[in-house]
Amino acid sequence: MARAKQGLIRGSGAHRRTESDYMGVLLDTVTLDDWRDVVAGTLQLAKQGDPAARAWLAQYLVGKPETKAPTPLTVVVNQWAGRDPVAEKLARPLINREKFPDLHENDDWEESIQSAIAAELAKKLPVPQSAEKPATAGDSGESAAVIPMQLAK
Repeated sequence: MARAKQGLIRGSGAHRRTESDYMGVLLDTVTLDDWRDVVAGTLQLAKQGDPAARAWLAQYLVGKPETKAPTPLTVVVNQWAGRDPVAEKLARPLINREKFPDLHENDDWEESIQSAIAAELAKKLPVPQSAEKPATAGDSGESAAVIPMQLAK
């Protein structure tokens, strides 16, 4: 005998810990000052030659490559054929818009929605207290307390 369907969602309603719970605790525990200290320490280690610190900083500052580099043979063949894959990739949306105008009749509407959402997010996100980078000891070999006194002269 088949059981009757009890709704669209299967399973129990018991709460499970989720990634967002753990992320919330992390964000509550690690302050921006704590994180600034971690990054500054990693920068110092990277400058001293620590390969793990350099790799970590590079991963966040530059990012990992999204695609693999083309093989030398591919580069040579493209040069001989007079092809430029980057130009072709950039031109593809414009070509498609001309070839298939019916598929792109809502593009302006979509862009206006994206702009409205971006504007709303800009209003809701907190603005940083200061756009300037705070002076830290070690920036120029002087302490941060000495710099304001020199500027006052």
